[in-house]
Amino acid sequence: MIMMMRVFHLAMLSTLLLLIKLSLILGDVGTASSYGPPYIPTACDGNRREQFPPGNLFVAVNEGLWDNGAACGRRYRIRCVSVSGSNNNNRPCKGGTIDVKVVDLCDQTPCPHTLLLSTDAFSAISRFSNAKINIEYTQI
Repeated sequence: MIMMMRVFHLAMLSTLLLLIKLSLILGDVGTASSYGPPYIPTACDGNRREQFPPGNLFVAVNEGLWDNGAACGRRYRIRCVSVSGSNNNNRPCKGGTIDVKVVDLCDQTPCPHTLLLSTDAFSAISRFSNAKINIEYTQI
């Protein structure tokens, strides 16, 4: 009986760990780069400085995520996956995830990336400030 309980607990723990791991990797994939100041005015809240979250972890989104402005204020969890392009020997990713807030629409048409990260947000997940990276992201 005790052996069956141990097997059951081990199975439950394994299942829980698998679910946690899956929750970290389920999401959409895209590309990202950084963009620098001036950050205002934004398409979401114009010149209001209060729109920027603590730590300046914010993004501008491409047309597909913009959703006619409904993206304003949305939050995404982002993870750097790899460098984008042909130079895959570089390892730009620091590991881990960051949570960011949408404050703007990419000002280029078409936008070259899924997300443009503030310099602070980009430096939190990438070792290279001018890299173009592949990302995994999910709305939170």
